[in-house]
Amino acid sequence: MSNEIVKEGYLGIVDTSGDKKFTGVLVNRTLEEAVQDDIIADAKKSIEEYGYNGPLTNRQMRPSKNTYYLGIAKAVCKRSTCLKRRHGVVIVNNDEVIATGYNGNPRGIMNCCDVGRCVRYNKPHNTGDYSDCHSVHAEQNAMLSASRKDMIGGTMYMYAEDEVDGIIKEVPATPCPICARMILNAGIKTIYNINGVVNIDHSKI
Repeated sequence: MSNEIVKEGYLGIVDTSGDKKFTGVLVNRTLEEAVQDDIIADAKKSIEEYGYNGPLTNRQMRPSKNTYYLGIAKAVCKRSTCLKRRHGVVIVNNDEVIATGYNGNPRGIMNCCDVGRCVRYNKPHNTGDYSDCHSVHAEQNAMLSASRKDMIGGTMYMYAEDEVDGIIKEVPATPCPICARMILNAGIKTIYNINGVVNIDHSKI
């Protein structure tokens, strides 16, 4: 068992058993900086041992969390069974994925993509009238898979794409009026798509 301590201008590790002497780094160094120094030292040791002479200073390019979760939503949308527009949704709370969902036919019902026909194909999006649609929306499927207590204060990431003549086009996903009401009741605080934060117009739901 080791503890972080500050002693005589040093920051280092000391064994609670007292068997190890104090070792540390120069004053005004944080623990994170000390760990980073150790990582660099280990890397240099590996270079000497194995002969690797690649760059040490190039940092890995990591996507932002919003981009990361939108990427998951994009992957989810590939499971969509809709011929008109594929949607994928990820619900996140406290930096943890709570649920995912894509738009598709109810369980046990033949999928539109298998039938090869969509009765709404030439109709406008997000009208709120889906009496002739056989699919459950991505937002609805995601919320059905989560408990409300886990969704309260969370963020919904939405991704959508159209495919026309084999060409895939990203579109800014927005909830229909029915899904918007459900999102509000679920307690989800923020909606995010490829353009950024989506604001729900309460006058239209």
